Amino acid sequence: MERAVARIDLGALRANCERLRVELGEARLCAVVKADGYGHGAVDVAGAALAGGAGALAVATAGEAGELGVAGLVGAPGEGRPELLTLGALTVAEVDVVLGAESAVGVWTPAFLDLVAARARAVGRPARVHVKHDSGMGRLGTFDGEEVVRLARATAADPDLELAGVWTHFATADEPDDDDGYFFEQLARFEPVAEAVHAEHPGVTVHAANSAAVFRSERSRFDMARCGVAIYGLDPFQADPAERGLTPVLSLRSYIAAVKRFPAGQSAGYGRRWRAPRDTWVGVVPLGYGDGVRRALTNNCDVLVGGRRYPLVGTVSMDNLTVDLGPETTVEPGAEAVLIGRQGEAEIRAEEVAARLDTINYEVTTAILPRVPRRATGAA
Repeated sequence: MERAVARIDLGALRANCERLRVELGEARLCAVVKADGYGHGAVDVAGAALAGGAGALAVATAGEAGELGVAGLVGAPGEGRPELLTLGALTVAEVDVVLGAESAVGVWTPAFLDLVAARARAVGRPARVHVKHDSGMGRLGTFDGEEVVRLARATAADPDLELAGVWTHFATADEPDDDDGYFFEQLARFEPVAEAVHAEHPGVTVHAANSAAVFRSERSRFDMARCGVAIYGLDPFQADPAERGLTPVLSLRSYIAAVKRFPAGQSAGYGRRWRAPRDTWVGVVPLGYGDGVRRALTNNCDVLVGGRRYPLVGTVSMDNLTVDLGPETTVEPGAEAVLIGRQGEAEIRAEEVAARLDTINYEVTTAILPRVPRRATGAA
């Protein structure tokens, strides 16, 4: 029994990657393990993803690249190790960290390309570059498709650089009912740019698809797909992941620390936001927003105990929450309490928690804070 634990089923993660590899056909799978592997533990899930057939890994920050480099999971592809790509913006100091981890970098301006070349020259090893086209996301990348071609050409001509890829990212791939077809507009903008770069540089890797795009359109897959949420068994469309052959990897568990008899009218938690409507039993779970259980779940979610659903009642506090166990109960202190995951035949998915919070499953798992230990189970 632990106060709180996030159990990570590495066998399920490996199986999800194998499932995606079948879906992708000839395209490579790049497993996105940023944000500590979406809250699952980056190093463990990266190893499991590679065991499941991923041929590359992606992160967002220099620190994340450094962590995988120190773990020995990545390196120069020519050495037989998987490629690592750092997707995000980098400061000068961070470029050195990323290059030290032998990670490729995303580039979208001539000035930054010159900086990467200079730092690679100082390191004494060419830097791998993926040129980013902003086809409509409106964040990082250049809107100008011709500039993408020019940057690719300049990269290929520089002895301190290696042109490794050209890429984009979709804004509405996870919205299959978008009325204006923006996903396909972005795809139509990117395709000629990718073709132009490919024509000049046949070995370049073209990539655009995230998890949602993989399931939405074969056109989006190109040479490689960057899958994040799906490898964790989370549905990119906020539905049931089983519908796409995916198995949830993370479960969030605690226990019943106390069981108390509440007379009608007795309140639980700050602000007395819940009062017992009748005599009942209340269980106290030593888990709260200090662990990543959002305060907005106050009176707004269920907890599994003994294979049954019970409502969370009262305000979620930093370290505790309370559950209405009903007028008659057999639950005793020490019983397992599950906030995300399966218990017996009952299940609470991250998608359900996300719907109650009016957010997405990504945020639910990444919000689980570091004081909740991750316990990996299943062979990677």
